[in-house]
Amino acid sequence: MIDYPARLNLAQLPTPIQPLDRLTQKLKSPSRLWIKRDDLTGCTASGNKIRKLEFTLADAKQQGANVIITCGGVQSNHARATAVLGAQLGFKVHLLLRGEPEELTKQGNHFLDLLSGAEISCYPSCVYVPRFQLLVDELCEQYRKQGLKPYFITTGASDGTGVWGYVHACEEIKQQGAELKTHFDHIICATGSGGTLAGLTAGEKIHQLQSIVTGFNVCDTADYFEKKARADLREWKQKYQTSLDIEALTIRVIDGYVGPGYAKAEKPVYETIKELAVLEGIILDPIYTGKAFYGMISELQKGRFNNAKNILFVHTGGLFGLMADKEINNYI
Repeated sequence: MIDYPARLNLAQLPTPIQPLDRLTQKLKSPSRLWIKRDDLTGCTASGNKIRKLEFTLADAKQQGANVIITCGGVQSNHARATAVLGAQLGFKVHLLLRGEPEELTKQGNHFLDLLSGAEISCYPSCVYVPRFQLLVDELCEQYRKQGLKPYFITTGASDGTGVWGYVHACEEIKQQGAELKTHFDHIICATGSGGTLAGLTAGEKIHQLQSIVTGFNVCDTADYFEKKARADLREWKQKYQTSLDIEALTIRVIDGYVGPGYAKAEKPVYETIKELAVLEGIILDPIYTGKAFYGMISELQKGRFNNAKNILFVHTGGLFGLMADKEINNYI
């Protein structure tokens, strides 16, 4: 029995695991492909971030916070999820976003940020990146002067507290695998801030899934995410005094599918999004899941997963970001 910290019931769980048999057949794949539908953790509050925020926002409540400050790109799924859940829980939410003025188009995630009443401060990368910590500190101090208590959540809620989200998800996967009488040889996810990968890696070991967990990075490098995920796990271990040997864990990241950069996708990714939508009625996004799913299929066709009977892809959401992507219009 795992001694979880305080958690809010914010996600619609368990999310289903579905076979992708038409895609498996079309690819003539030696492995049966499955998908964990974490895009169905909610409606406007959907995606992988909800699992992390169940623990992070519980921590904020325990600390008596009344203002949530968090950050991300203009079309950040995490920022949108925090804005929606903050409204649901009665927090004031302030989003510190990275982007150019012309990107604030009131579409997709940004539209839902505004609709949920979040206050937004947006800075171009040339300001946001070098001054990030100062911007966060200034915002926190601004609210303290107003007699409020701010609580800062890092990018993607990917930190020692957010790790719990996918440790808990692994418990769910284990139970569903038993019900399906299926063992997942591989569990695959997109990684853009490292927290989902960290949680799955720890959760796989804790719950003895005997699966190989792999992330496909959608920005930065494999080396960066191996270090970031381990740093999150070290923070998790220190904060919660968990017994898992973090240094003995293997953190796996497959590089080579970032494309032109973060939030920039090329033709093969859009074609993959279209193919899965047509074959299975499941929608990916070009920032995270589309890149990772394309990477998984590419590696499958190269023979990387030849010995696997079953591969589980964790769908981390992203539909609203797709709604603001103009390039997808060229594929429909």
